[in-house]
Amino acid sequence: MEKISYLCPHKTILIMQKEPLVKLLSYILPAEFTEYFDLIDVKEEERNQELLLHLYLDEKDIQPAGHSDLQANGFYAESCINDFPIRDHRTVLHVRRRRWKDEDGKSYSRNWELTAQGTRHSKEFAAFLKELLGYIPDYSKITPETLSHQG
Repeated sequence: MEKISYLCPHKTILIMQKEPLVKLLSYILPAEFTEYFDLIDVKEEERNQELLLHLYLDEKDIQPAGHSDLQANGFYAESCINDFPIRDHRTVLHVRRRRWKDEDGKSYSRNWELTAQGTRHSKEFAAFLKELLGYIPDYSKITPETLSHQG
């Protein structure tokens, strides 16, 4: 269990377990992400006076149901998903799905449905936009085109 130490103003050390950070992520990320993906990096960017928060997630090495003899075989290309803004930052989830292979070289992966159909938005964010606007904008000022498609 990883512990994180912080220096307090009175020169005492506060020890915090890693679990509160994982719990905090469960409030920020869609449910599927906290259970099956690891947050591996966070980057902030300013682009054309817009603040962006990039969250990088890799699928955990949990083999698909019914398999126990597969070997990890890297990741598929990254997919970018627009999610709820966080503290005035447009949030983009950079997701890498894992691949496995069996001893014969056959590839396996999970079939994740992480976005709302026909969009690059998380399902929860798309539902929010639909409730708010009556439709789901895909390339509007509210949710600019996903970075992976900008070239």
